[in-house]
Amino acid sequence: MAFDSFAAFVSMEGHGPYVWACYAVFFVLMIVLMAGSVRSRNATIESCRRRYEFQADKSTVAAAPTTSASFARVNVSQD
Repeated sequence: MAFDSFAAFVSMEGHGPYVWACYAVFFVLMIVLMAGSVRSRNATIESCRRRYEFQADKSTVAAAPTTSASFARVNVSQD
């Protein structure tokens, strides 16, 4: 092992505070990023669910008979 004791490992010859602060900032930012991603995903899913329910309610209220679509060929000049 490179260090004689756990205290020497934590202090890392004077570089410990910088190293451990970097690790702490990294893990805090990763947790914040993951939490933000989960919240954004849940908000998007909830928004889609609400939109789907609104459209479903709208279609049941206005349940008018629909006509079949008719397609006509349109000749477009290629000039």
